Amino acid sequence: MKKATDKAYDKHRGGKGGESGKGDNPRRGNRAEKAYDKPKFDKPRDGVICGKNPVIEALRSGRTINKVLAAAGQEAGFLRQVRDLCREAGVPFLQVERVSLDAEYPNHRGVVALTAPFDYAEVDDILAAAEAKGEVPLLVVLAGVEDPHNVGAILRTVEGIGAHGVIIAKHGAAPVNETVVQVAAGAAEYVPVARVSSIANTLEDLKRKGVWVCGTRMEKAETLWQADLTVPLAIVMGNEGKGLPPLVADRCDFFVKIPMQGQINSFNVSVSCGIMLGEALRQRMSRK
Repeated sequence: MKKATDKAYDKHRGGKGGESGKGDNPRRGNRAEKAYDKPKFDKPRDGVICGKNPVIEALRSGRTINKVLAAAGQEAGFLRQVRDLCREAGVPFLQVERVSLDAEYPNHRGVVALTAPFDYAEVDDILAAAEAKGEVPLLVVLAGVEDPHNVGAILRTVEGIGAHGVIIAKHGAAPVNETVVQVAAGAAEYVPVARVSSIANTLEDLKRKGVWVCGTRMEKAETLWQADLTVPLAIVMGNEGKGLPPLVADRCDFFVKIPMQGQINSFNVSVSCGIMLGEALRQRMSRK
């Protein structure tokens, strides 16, 4: 793994002529996004999956589910599909009055699955899974992303692109909860998510294992299309309003920027992540 990357990014780690040379690792620039409003969902909880697609994918994935509750009076074909999946998985299925779901699960969207709290992965397990597939690791690291809607959208993109996993912080960031699972629309059942005490220390560990760390900012960064994203890579996305924490930025091997043509100076963090993952996938597929 290391052999494949030594030459590709000497300029980033060794300071041999690149913009992000040795000692040139300033803190996050002015790519701050507007502060987000607090999520409107009521009391997101671990162990609650709401909505048609999230519940169906949870049943199909083999995740441990205690029971499924569906509001009576819905389209018969949908109720039959969920009931059949529950029967195959050995999961109790109950139809209840919609008013009962409204009172207990305001965001139910017609169906609720009750599960154990989200089962987080280990970082080493994510890397091992990529190696088992014979693929070059591609990870997303969320350094302080607070809005669960953004986390859910990123999980959905990660699954669609085929990246290998996501790393989030235990503190100061959104966990995988009811809202994340709902927005991810089923992707949370297939994307390994590791939750770590220190993003900065985890990045150092990834680098020791041959993974390159890519941050995003607008200053002293190469354009996304110019960067080699085919190497073992961890893409780090910062907080919606503050960007990358200084300690995290100091661990980045190189930085990229997404060219902006409009009047605003940044994308939403989940959109930026999608653009970067899309370019990483394009480069990797073009080399096959």
